[in-house]
Amino acid sequence: MADESKITNRVSEATPAAAKKAHTGSGGAPAGVRKLSLQLFLALVILALGIAAMFVLTKLRKPPKRAVPEKLAPLVKVQQLEVRDIPMVVSGFGTISPKVEVEIVPQISGMVVSINPRFKAGGFIKANQPLLQIDPRDYELAVQQAQAAVAEAQVKLDLERAEAKIVRSEWEQLYPGTEPDSPLVRREPQIRQAEARLASAKAALQMAKLSLERTTISLPIDVRIVNETVDLGQYCTTGKAVGNAYGVEMVEIELPLEDKELAWFDMPDEPVSLNGNHGPKTTATVVVRAKFAGAEHTWAGRVVRTTGRVDRASRLISVVVEVEKPFDKSDSKPPLMPGTFVEVLIQGKVLKNAVAVPRDAIRSRNQVWLVNENTLHVKSLDIVRFEKEFAYVTSGLPDQAVIVVSSLDTVVDGMRVRTQF
Repeated sequence: MADESKITNRVSEATPAAAKKAHTGSGGAPAGVRKLSLQLFLALVILALGIAAMFVLTKLRKPPKRAVPEKLAPLVKVQQLEVRDIPMVVSGFGTISPKVEVEIVPQISGMVVSINPRFKAGGFIKANQPLLQIDPRDYELAVQQAQAAVAEAQVKLDLERAEAKIVRSEWEQLYPGTEPDSPLVRREPQIRQAEARLASAKAALQMAKLSLERTTISLPIDVRIVNETVDLGQYCTTGKAVGNAYGVEMVEIELPLEDKELAWFDMPDEPVSLNGNHGPKTTATVVVRAKFAGAEHTWAGRVVRTTGRVDRASRLISVVVEVEKPFDKSDSKPPLMPGTFVEVLIQGKVLKNAVAVPRDAIRSRNQVWLVNENTLHVKSLDIVRFEKEFAYVTSGLPDQAVIVVSSLDTVVDGMRVRTQF
């Protein structure tokens, strides 16, 4: 047993030494260290080859050719203009107002016994149709009294004339072949007095009849009622208004304009022409335009006068335009009611051989940029009239002239441009 234990210890001591010798190998260096050194060497070789290849490629690379950019002329938008006869249109805005406005005032007093059903705000009433009726009985009695007074005065006149005949007959019997010297004998003053009383009685009768007629209140024109302040059974007094109305045959528009605009159309009372001479007394035609219920409608009108003074605040002159039959529905147009805001277009004179230049093409108040064979030229113009969208020129631009309507940052007379219509 002792021998076996010694043998076992010897084996145990020999085993670690053999293992260490196997791990280090025969050269004495660890195998992992040698492997790591080999990998590092290969990496350095690859890096060196890459650097060498990059250096060679850099030396062999040809420099890129520089391309000279082509300089293009600026592109502009152009428009061609035409010389022609252009009718001038003077435009503005105004508000419709009635030409005839009426305050309905009774000329007599009395109780209202009947009212026209249309005598309400917005109602239409024809000419001479009754608006309301005042109790006529008092005035009928007054007519009867006046008739009796006329009959009485007529009787007195007849008596005086008969008395004069009797007096003349008696004078002839007493003084044949002679005439009474005194007018009293001929009863001329008495006859004149009776005639005067008869005339006064007849006038009173006419007044009584007129008052009776005035118990029926009406108007001599077709009207539309604005408002009414009376009702059935109410007592009306003389001179107190019972309503308002306006005529429906005509409406007016006051159009404020600058005084220079009056030169472009003829006024009926004081026409002015372009050269300062008085032209024919014609009336300029007008188109009135307004929107109603989402649709646009037009009416025909005419210029009739000015208001005769210049507004102190705005320094404008108002031209009055009339439109006939504003409530006519024969062509399916809506009524042109007072208070409607409208645009007014006055058809003016014709400008001969003129050019309409877009306002956006005007530079520095009176210049345009002309283009001829892709060359830009700055041209000054003599502008005779400015409008909202156009400026009108009668000289300085040839027919079919091409102008620039777009913008440019820098403009030099004679510069080259490219055009686009």
